[in-house]
Amino acid sequence: MLARLSEEEIKSALKELAGWKLVEGKLHKDFQFQDFNQTFGFMIRAAMKIEKMNHHPEWFNVYNRLTVELTTHDAGGITSNDISLARVLNSLE
Repeated sequence: MLARLSEEEIKSALKELAGWKLVEGKLHKDFQFQDFNQTFGFMIRAAMKIEKMNHHPEWFNVYNRLTVELTTHDAGGITSNDISLARVLNSLE
């Protein structure tokens, strides 16, 4: 099992993660796209990477908006897997 990151480790990682912030103990980002097709396309591309990582986000989509929250439930907080997934999602944007 992965170890939960310290508050300092999370703050340091957030400096490199454009658009991400800490909300209620989870990494949080609101994505916005031109339309539903772009949003859904992003989600499909992300799903392929997510499945390979076997680390699934909490996400919510309405039309051209996608809210993503990352945490590792087994560790009870944010781990290096969450940071890695945030980087992957940013790279797909």
